[in-house]
Amino acid sequence: MTPLKTPGLFILTLLTPAITLAASEVHEPVDLTNSGIGFAAIAFFVFSYLLVMGEEFIHLRKSKPVIIAAGLIWGMIGWYYTQHGMPEMAEHAVRHNFLEFSELMLFLLVAMTYVNAMEERRVFDSLRSWLVSKGFGFRTLFWLTGILAFFISPVADNLTTALLMCAVVMAVGGDNNKFVTLSCINIVIAANAGGAFSPFGDITTLMVWQKGIIEFWTFFALFIPAVVNFTVPAAIMHFAVPNEKPKGADEDVVMLRGAKRIIVLFLLTITTAVCFHNFLGLPPVIGMMTGLGYLKFMGFYLKKTHNKCMLRAGSKEHAGQLGDVTPFDIFSRIARAEWDTLFFFYGVVLCVGGLGFIGYLTMISEIMYQDWGPTTANITVGALSAIVDNIPVMFAVLTMNPDMSTGQWLLVTLTAGVGGSLLSIGSAAGVALMGQAQGKYTFFGHLKWMPAIAAGYAASIATHMWINASYF
Repeated sequence: MTPLKTPGLFILTLLTPAITLAASEVHEPVDLTNSGIGFAAIAFFVFSYLLVMGEEFIHLRKSKPVIIAAGLIWGMIGWYYTQHGMPEMAEHAVRHNFLEFSELMLFLLVAMTYVNAMEERRVFDSLRSWLVSKGFGFRTLFWLTGILAFFISPVADNLTTALLMCAVVMAVGGDNNKFVTLSCINIVIAANAGGAFSPFGDITTLMVWQKGIIEFWTFFALFIPAVVNFTVPAAIMHFAVPNEKPKGADEDVVMLRGAKRIIVLFLLTITTAVCFHNFLGLPPVIGMMTGLGYLKFMGFYLKKTHNKCMLRAGSKEHAGQLGDVTPFDIFSRIARAEWDTLFFFYGVVLCVGGLGFIGYLTMISEIMYQDWGPTTANITVGALSAIVDNIPVMFAVLTMNPDMSTGQWLLVTLTAGVGGSLLSIGSAAGVALMGQAQGKYTFFGHLKWMPAIAAGYAASIATHMWINASYF
């Protein structure tokens, strides 16, 4: 690029991109990648994401910087298109991005509300109590917590699953730091792998499903590759787990009234979402919102019958199964949703959408998916998700919308889901466990086992390309 000679020329270049008037006249999106607006948008996004990555150290919630960055990026886009007489183009583009966010946000909100309702009804506490009370050895618990994380995360999100299993590990691990560290690594890998083969298991798989790129049942073709991704590093770490038996515990947790019915309603809600999408051609979020209605009616029933059941129970022993003096409140469960995550998702979707509208994603797509080839590009996407959150990475791929076979779309779904396991900061599950494990599970403790995790990553890709060759 030729150096700027005068301040006036600098200002002109900053505000007026190198475009042709003809492009404006036909009202097509303008390539702003070589403009001051484009460079400023990249700078805002990169700076905001550096703040996101430093959340653990600066204690600034991750949603705040990306929300500001999204506003600044679209503000600049709106200013440019208004100045050139095309305000409706920017408005249409941002509404499209906002609609995508709204659908996913409401979907996730319903899922989070159900998980919080089950947590309040002590479903997860009961599971943890059962595992702790059985007196399993460290190696058995290592595998049990990993297997449970693998199979729970396709229904609940990987963050909730990881926190639940970590609570079990912390309860039985005590001062055995080696067991806690290895088990936490195993849980992170298992939770991320389990979420990769289910449309509900991770935000990335949910985005792909809602886009209509992969059918609901096709995701389950990733089950065996996901199993390989989990079992290969687990088998390597198994021999490092202490071959000891922790002390048993006498804790007995009983689920509260309505817990089993809420579990059934959650499964019914998922079924409703799938049926609405597959048979009625409606967005899955409509089925999920209908399922929220199920939970609301159950909450109404539990609230109305709470006092009557308390009187009928008679004794404190039975009353303990009904809950405290405050009856079940659906809105308190909604309030406990991970709002910071939802707002972070808003910021990411709008930021990446803005960068795509400017033209950067088209440029990157040409380099990765045409020059490198889809296989190399999709494997790189997985490695990148270990450093950058997989949500913006996958949303960027979806926005690029490269022309790929179903097998390649399954590959990028797999790699974006499990690639975050390579580093402890690569997924929400890993970041959360570093806080919960109180210094026993750390970045460098996870990094030590990165070769084993990378072996599982490579093996899962090879397995997918072998057993799912018909999709390519």
